[in-house]
Amino acid sequence: MVGIIDESDSEDELPPGWEERANVDGNVYYVNHFTMATQWTHPRTGLKKIIDGDLPPGWERHVSSDGKVLFLDHENRTTTYTDPRLIYAKEYRESNQPVRQRFDGSSTALSVLYGRDLRHQVALVTGANTGIGFEIARSLALHGCRVVFACRNLEKAKLAIEKIQSEKETVSCDILQIDLCSLQSVKAAAFKFKQKYKTLNMLILNAGVFALPYTLSEDGYEVTFQVNHLSQFYLTLLLEHPLRSCRKSRVVFVSSESHRFSLLQSVEDLHPMVLSPPAYKYWSMGAYNNSKLCNILFAQELSRRWPSVGILSCHPGNMVSSDLSRHSWIYRFLFALVRPFTKSLQQAASTPVFCATAPELEGATGLYFNNCYRCDESHTALDPHLASRLWDVSQEMIVSVVKRDKLWYDLALQS
Repeated sequence: MVGIIDESDSEDELPPGWEERANVDGNVYYVNHFTMATQWTHPRTGLKKIIDGDLPPGWERHVSSDGKVLFLDHENRTTTYTDPRLIYAKEYRESNQPVRQRFDGSSTALSVLYGRDLRHQVALVTGANTGIGFEIARSLALHGCRVVFACRNLEKAKLAIEKIQSEKETVSCDILQIDLCSLQSVKAAAFKFKQKYKTLNMLILNAGVFALPYTLSEDGYEVTFQVNHLSQFYLTLLLEHPLRSCRKSRVVFVSSESHRFSLLQSVEDLHPMVLSPPAYKYWSMGAYNNSKLCNILFAQELSRRWPSVGILSCHPGNMVSSDLSRHSWIYRFLFALVRPFTKSLQQAASTPVFCATAPELEGATGLYFNNCYRCDESHTALDPHLASRLWDVSQEMIVSVVKRDKLWYDLALQS
């Protein structure tokens, strides 16, 4: 289990005259060009670092005849003595020294993945054709991951993939049509995925709606609740086998700090008529806040039921300029107003990508992140009774739809 990260990385910058290098075993050392001395510990932090893992795609390590180690960048046709993985060096702990934060709110998803080789890994990203989801998918694809775009609109998904291919022709992307307003569509999408893929390394549940007028899905549930929670709950359970077939798979819930303002406070609140209210009790912001709390409660319960899978939830950023506000002109105006002061889409994608890929989070589960930083959820989000009750109610709501559809199908056959 990862420890709480309790320091920033601002002091990691080397003092003037110092240089960071690595030996053939991957141990990082520091050269002082003023005194011509070397040492194993960072001159500011006093900590040691090590590099491991594969070289980035296109790089090759070569040992010259005189014993010097060279790194060849075939893509840019350059040669260097500096190991390209140095920027991704990891501090290792001695005497229970806590791991420090390497990224923050200004980091981008691409900087989080710098030097990573994600070839032979498969990621499924819901809502990958636009906004934060697109930048998550793009960042993973550019680093060799096979990314499945789980989207409702096939044409927009194709255009999104073409945009990434214009940057790098060799990216590996696939499209999975899914309409989160339909549990039948979710079931069909999961079936198609399992026909083609046996394993799933990363499931990133990013899709969401916000500020909708009161609308019911084809299953009869309020759309914000179904899209943001219920359908993605169902999708996750349907993908249990490919997820648990991987040794180090992760599920990442893109939640929100809005979960702190949810009106769901007790077990009695977790009732179908509260989660999916009638029109006269509906408030769009309240529905969104409730759904984001459901994301974290589900993540907490899932982490207890699937201990072999890393289950993490996160907040991407406040009022990020994306398509999320498209259903309300008031929120579109507010989001445009604060745009100069909020994260870019690449920055907003950094925390979900960090949760899905960071090596230091191996073995971590049931944690919540903001700005690539471990932080505390609300007390309500940590209530195990609420999490267990939400699981049961969600299953009951899905089963009721399945039974109703089967009854309709049987009646249609009889007629």
